[in-house]
Amino acid sequence: MDRFPYKRIVVIGTTSSGKSTLAGELARKFNLRFVELDALYWRPNWKPTPPLEFREKVLEAIEGGAWIVAGNYSSVRDLIWNKAECVIWLDYPFRIVFWRLIKRTIHRSVTQELLWGTNTESFWKHLKLWSEDSLIHWLFKTYWRRKRETPLLLRQYLHLKAFHFKHPKEAQAWVSDLVF
Repeated sequence: MDRFPYKRIVVIGTTSSGKSTLAGELARKFNLRFVELDALYWRPNWKPTPPLEFREKVLEAIEGGAWIVAGNYSSVRDLIWNKAECVIWLDYPFRIVFWRLIKRTIHRSVTQELLWGTNTESFWKHLKLWSEDSLIHWLFKTYWRRKRETPLLLRQYLHLKAFHFKHPKEAQAWVSDLVF
């Protein structure tokens, strides 16, 4: 088992790849501050936080030396990635993230799970594939673009150690072997 020396970590991937789940697991395992970008971004009634305020919230959240961020927001990438030591890229097959998105959305819709304060998901809203409010639309819009862009982004941040996982079993095996 290898010791895991990193204390400023970013977990990236498409919607429903498991960024928050993995980041939360690592935060608990290694006693790191867990920063979920969606929680900083989304206000009640799915209203976005204004850009400057969002950047301020992110800067405050990543103060200090030990944290793990879940999320891909390009508007704050420079803040996070410049301070980060490593990136964990969950680059799973489309069929896996699509199925996870459908299951998660149905579950959240049925249970009315509260997300980031007062927000809940509506499965029917996500079935409107033409709508910018649909996570299914968002997945189709961003999945292949992220596969192309992420390697290019990683080359711009050469100080980052990158961990690239192409299947959830691969990531879970890696996590179970980690020692901090």
